[in-house]
Amino acid sequence: MTKLNVLLLAALLLSSVYLVRVSHESRRLFSALDKARSEERLLDSEFERLKSDKQSQATPLRVEKTAREKLAMRSATPAVTQYVTYGLAALSATPAASGSPR
Repeated sequence: MTKLNVLLLAALLLSSVYLVRVSHESRRLFSALDKARSEERLLDSEFERLKSDKQSQATPLRVEKTAREKLAMRSATPAVTQYVTYGLAALSATPAASGSPR
């Protein structure tokens, strides 16, 4: 009977060590999950801030101001617009219009 008691004691000790190990691993994983959720909240708030900054940077007035100042662009007016038209001479000079073989 003492062999059975020693065997049961060894099984009890092994199961308690295993229970402590599993409990510790569970706490460690829960802590890692909590840390990941916290990081997710920080990244979400950063993403919303960046999205808001992007929208404020892309307003039509800001785009126009940047185009004028940094790119030296100007608005298209009839005074600076050049219209290209094809005249009758240009049309007759093309091979398709003159009927010449290709």
